[in-house]
Amino acid sequence: MDTKNSLLQMLELNKGKYISGHIIGEKLGISRTAVWKAAASLKEDGFLIESAPRTGYRLSHKCDKLSAPGIKKHLENKVFDITVFSHTTSTNDECKMMAEKGEKEFRVAVSEHQTKGRGRMGRSFYSPEGTGIYFSVLLRPMLPLNQALFITSAAAVAAAEGIEKVTARETGIKWVNDVFCGGLKVCGILTEASIDLENGMFTHVIVGTGINVASPSNGFPDELNNIAVSLFKPGEYTPGLRSRLLAAVLDSFYRYYTALPRKEFLEPYRSKSILTGQTVTVLRGDSSFTARVLGIDENCRLVAETEDGTVLLDSGEVRVKMKL
Repeated sequence: MDTKNSLLQMLELNKGKYISGHIIGEKLGISRTAVWKAAASLKEDGFLIESAPRTGYRLSHKCDKLSAPGIKKHLENKVFDITVFSHTTSTNDECKMMAEKGEKEFRVAVSEHQTKGRGRMGRSFYSPEGTGIYFSVLLRPMLPLNQALFITSAAAVAAAEGIEKVTARETGIKWVNDVFCGGLKVCGILTEASIDLENGMFTHVIVGTGINVASPSNGFPDELNNIAVSLFKPGEYTPGLRSRLLAAVLDSFYRYYTALPRKEFLEPYRSKSILTGQTVTVLRGDSSFTARVLGIDENCRLVAETEDGTVLLDSGEVRVKMKL
């Protein structure tokens, strides 16, 4: 770990408390001049570093910028290796590069801003700077392809539970991968995978999650009006909440993912379904049909009733008019 990140780790672990330059220098084995330079560099990166003569340095409680040490200090499971980017095309892209380099499972890419965030069906995911949580997890599951839905479903439950734990907002899940609050989408999940054609197993899976924490200063784009929502209005939440929320989602996901064959995620996934009992429009390629959702089966497929009988859906898009 370089000097700047070592200093950031010390300040994150003691957020709001001053640490003298002398003590920092001794612990890091560097000069006080090097401490000053590292603090100045962190300021340039957007961290609210405060300093006072004969007192030292501290990371302000008002600082809401994401950092690996700031997230890790809230994690129960320390298996995650986190890298935070100020901006990137998409965190799924970053994890894909990590996978191709042979990096291990549970590498996490986090970004303050995505320039080309992606959603399902080739859609973009609006990812403005400093208002959301955009992250991807690299996985290397020993699972057959027919269990792919389990990973996405577990991730949806983890996001919903993390949101409820940290913000006390009530959530629901729209099959297969969208988390809703108050009738609008607050979180989307995109799962992408590489497959070994010889054995029919995954070589790696990347689960990307985007959570709208604060409303963008200029609002959502017109095409997202009456579709997307944020958990808070600007300035409504306490700085540092994004780090706690991300840690809570990762911890919840780790719990469900490591017990995936037992399908411990399935009951909460079913109980949070906002489609059960609803009449929906199912889009599959160029065709569409109307169905009434009966529930979710043991393989995370949507069970729907049509005029021609019961169908099981493991792909496609479902639209429903929500009561706001």
